[in-house]
Amino acid sequence: MQQVFGDKKAIAVFVLPALILFLLVGFVPIVQSVYYSMLDWNGIGQGKFVGLALYKDLFITDTYDMQFLHSVWNTLYLAILSVGLQIPFAFILALILARGIKGEKFYRTLFFIPVTISSAVIGLMFVSILNPNYGVLNAILAQIGLEGWKNDWLTNEKTALSSIMLPAVWQWVGYYMLLMYAAIKGISEEMFDAAKIDGASKWRSTISIVIPLITPILKVCIVFAIIGSLKFFDLTFIMTNGTSAPATDVPSTLMYTTIFKRNMYGYGSAMAVFMVVECLVIYMGLQWLFRVRGEGTNK
Repeated sequence: MQQVFGDKKAIAVFVLPALILFLLVGFVPIVQSVYYSMLDWNGIGQGKFVGLALYKDLFITDTYDMQFLHSVWNTLYLAILSVGLQIPFAFILALILARGIKGEKFYRTLFFIPVTISSAVIGLMFVSILNPNYGVLNAILAQIGLEGWKNDWLTNEKTALSSIMLPAVWQWVGYYMLLMYAAIKGISEEMFDAAKIDGASKWRSTISIVIPLITPILKVCIVFAIIGSLKFFDLTFIMTNGTSAPATDVPSTLMYTTIFKRNMYGYGSAMAVFMVVECLVIYMGLQWLFRVRGEGTNK
């Protein structure tokens, strides 16, 4: 009993510094943002307490023609693209590499390299690729006879948001691939051998063995992809030069513009609080959905 109590004290001593750091860096700023979101304040002078009026402005009487609601929709669109593109592509890559192809280690490293590169560098690189005048993409389209497909990718309202998602897919697909690759490698070879003896094809083995056994990792990847899309900022900010355009605005860039360019600190803080609540609600919703589907599968 004394040994158990001593272990708990040791655990508490080691956990306490991390807990204090989390409270100072994570929790305290959130509380401050909640307070600032109830002030009509420019960040410098004396703020005027307005209660929840700024939250009403976000959703009902948006000061900038419902721009915030449009930015929220943009993040949901990015989340759909992220899950629909990154997760399947990463799964296919992981499946191919886990089969033990020649050069497995080389390709595994190659696909993971973009994860280690700064988002600023990736953003600037793709700005050059998508440039309408000297960009590589338009040059390739012209060379293969698809001149009519050439576009001003980052300013055209129909393609701007999807174009910004392109570097995000390229950057993070290797991360999800590595998680799935490790999970697939952890599956016993005996299970695949048994399925092969029973006459199961590779496709059937993937459906009946691989996917069910790596479902926990797939859930983690889906959560990471969706929450990451809701916090999207760096690539959007870099590729649009920090301008606030409805076609590419997300809550984080709109919050930045509102606080630092429009000097509406309280209004921007309300956006920040909404982003925190949105991430928590969607995360809890995903966990509930996974749990319900898991219980339904086990019945």
